[in-house]
Amino acid sequence: MNGITVFTQNSIRIDSSIGKIYIDPFRMNEAPKDADYILVTHDHFDHFNPEDIPKVSNGDSLLVVPENMKEKAKEVAGIVGKIVTVKPGESKDVDKLSLETIPSYNIGKPFHPREAGWVGYILNVDGNRIYIAGDTDATDEAKKVKCDVALVPIGGKYTMDAKEAAELVNKIRPEIAIPVHFGGVVGSPEDADVFAKYVDAGIKVENIKKY
Repeated sequence: MNGITVFTQNSIRIDSSIGKIYIDPFRMNEAPKDADYILVTHDHFDHFNPEDIPKVSNGDSLLVVPENMKEKAKEVAGIVGKIVTVKPGESKDVDKLSLETIPSYNIGKPFHPREAGWVGYILNVDGNRIYIAGDTDATDEAKKVKCDVALVPIGGKYTMDAKEAAELVNKIRPEIAIPVHFGGVVGSPEDADVFAKYVDAGIKVENIKKY
């Protein structure tokens, strides 16, 4: 999809009319320092990385983190302009950005417990509802998401695997499905092919991973 770039893991950039939005910047090869918004889904090193946030922050960037990360986020307080906290299951306007938070957690795996309060995001951007699932399984909350674009993890172990992610996408039926969280720390490049194989024909799959 035009305007969306996928980097390593869940590292994503969305270019929009309200500015550049980064989600979970990680292992950034460049330092554009052009973020208007930086959104973090949870506090694991490959999602909240104080070494990568300075590469994208313009000094006035607005950082959004789950509420339980309030103290940890202070590590980058001098690098961003403002820190805003969110809870799962709420709608919020953050400056010009309208967002919703979806609980992001594992079912039957210990890595992302529900009680941690970590989140995925639905961003209302330029007439599209863009769902960034975060590190999650196919939870009841995820299955109720209504969106135009879905970015879902497919690498397995810590999240859904490719087939499970495809089943979620087939349930929520976005126009476009974009795989993330594979071929870096976990999963392989071939996972994207498996994902595409199992996604229904009426849903467009775009594998746009940059590195």
